[in-house]
Amino acid sequence: MGAETTATPEGSGRGDGRVPLRRSLLVRLLATSILIAVCSVAATAWLAARTTTSAIQREQGQVLADDAQIYDTLIGYAAGHPDWSAVTPTLNRLTERTGRHITLTTQGRRPIAASGSAAALPTRASALVDPLRADPALLPGVKADGIDPRAVGPYRLPRAERQELLDLVGTLQPCLRNVIGSTARVTETPSGRPSLVITADNELRRKIGEACALYTLDSPTLTEKRALDRLNALVGACVKRQHLAPVTIGLGFTPVGVANEAVQRCVDTARREQLARHVAPPALLFVTAPAGSAAPGFDLSRAGTVRVAGVAALVLLLTVAVTVTVGTRLVRPLRALTDAARRPSQQHLRVPVTTDDEIGRLAAAFNDLAERRERVEGRRKAMVSDVAHELRTPLSTIRSWLEAAQDGLAASDEAFVASLLEEALLLQHIVDDLQDLAQADVGRLRLHPEPLRLPELLDQVAAAHLGRAETAGVTLTTRIEDTPILNADPARLRQTIGNLLSNAIRHTPPGGAVTLRCRRADDQVLIEVADTGTGIAADDLPRVFDRFWRADKSRSRQTGGSGLGLAIVRQLAEAHGGTVSVTSTPDTETVFTLRLPHTRDAEAPDIV
Repeated sequence: MGAETTATPEGSGRGDGRVPLRRSLLVRLLATSILIAVCSVAATAWLAARTTTSAIQREQGQVLADDAQIYDTLIGYAAGHPDWSAVTPTLNRLTERTGRHITLTTQGRRPIAASGSAAALPTRASALVDPLRADPALLPGVKADGIDPRAVGPYRLPRAERQELLDLVGTLQPCLRNVIGSTARVTETPSGRPSLVITADNELRRKIGEACALYTLDSPTLTEKRALDRLNALVGACVKRQHLAPVTIGLGFTPVGVANEAVQRCVDTARREQLARHVAPPALLFVTAPAGSAAPGFDLSRAGTVRVAGVAALVLLLTVAVTVTVGTRLVRPLRALTDAARRPSQQHLRVPVTTDDEIGRLAAAFNDLAERRERVEGRRKAMVSDVAHELRTPLSTIRSWLEAAQDGLAASDEAFVASLLEEALLLQHIVDDLQDLAQADVGRLRLHPEPLRLPELLDQVAAAHLGRAETAGVTLTTRIEDTPILNADPARLRQTIGNLLSNAIRHTPPGGAVTLRCRRADDQVLIEVADTGTGIAADDLPRVFDRFWRADKSRSRQTGGSGLGLAIVRQLAEAHGGTVSVTSTPDTETVFTLRLPHTRDAEAPDIV
């Protein structure tokens, strides 16, 4: 076929492979980046002018006191309640006290409660209200672990145990009065446990503790012991998973034993897990000015305006520079791909893959396409050569006999006609096989499926090949393990199994055996053709179903066949929604397996 060329007008941008400037990827990328940069700079400058005053006020602490009070109150509420269902009165009291609008939402910004009517929420939350991860900067009483001391959960003492400890304090006060001359002040922890506040140095406190047995007040109650047992179990499991030395946790929640950062993390994690169901879930806190209040304004000075304009110009310049650099790097491999694609198809050029991004993958896909085109072209040439070879032999034989008859060198007897007929039938067989494959390639291989009882069909195919097997000295047997029902084209299925049997008989030496088996496996029907012939080498198995491929590299026709039978088998199997595969042990056994979808008995129509 000749290559047809057409002239391209000058400057059209197609003849030399160049894209018009207005359609260039680089220009469009540059224009888009500039537009984005201008919009970003303008929006940033506007937002800066609108929000600078309020930001400065917050930084100066003009509203930090109210915010800290709100945060502390809500953390305390969350520490003492398992949910937020009754928090609205608390929010209303805080709003009356601070004049701020307060809203609580889940971390997914689903509303929980709000003071007053609903209001638009700012983009960023004021804080996260979580008593198990409180901010020590806002709550000085919180330790580094972030657990609010008011979150006591299972450590909260019932009234009876609290009264028992108060009675114990009452018995210790006379001793303290005798030792230090006065009674100690009594305080109560969030869990309800009373404690004695003694103002003295460490040495005196030690003497007082020994004299009055103050350690009795530190013994855990039954409630605290149960909670500590649970906590120690959680900590023990954690340190065991990390292969750490075991530790013991007391009422002070300080590990007794080998303590390090890993152990402390286990303690903190265990405490959070133990307290989680006793405190309210984390919530986002939004503190805003009341609706209708005047927002502080801000006016840029001349110097400030110049600075904003200078920064905007710098951002714009950097955007343009980066866009040009990136765009050039993007366009260069695309141009290489375009040049390679415009080359003649016979060259099958490859392009270098220099990146691992989308363009790099495009280049790799292009190289893969070129390689596949090269393989397809090689197969096409080989197929044309094989077709010519296969057709040349019978045509040459027919021509030779006809020329001999014309010259009077061969008698037109019955043997002469039979020989010509045999060659014509071989030629017709090759043409029919090629036609079947051509129809399959273009999707025109028509099937006429109907319900079939497979045993009867297999017996018919075996009977048709029994004479050929006996002539070749091969034993042909049929073994049916089940009676499956198929919805298939009977003629095409007989053709498929017949091709497999012909191939097996042809490659089995005299004295060998060919077995036709049928069985059901799950939702598939397996039809197997096994022979004890020469077998197929492992390197040749992937090519068995290729067109015109033969294991006999000398292309001898002693074994017969057109080299298309197995290719037709694969096409017919796929047309029925199935597959075909082969396994082989050279000089031992070769098994071709046809897998077809099974039709359930309840779904199959009546078969006469």
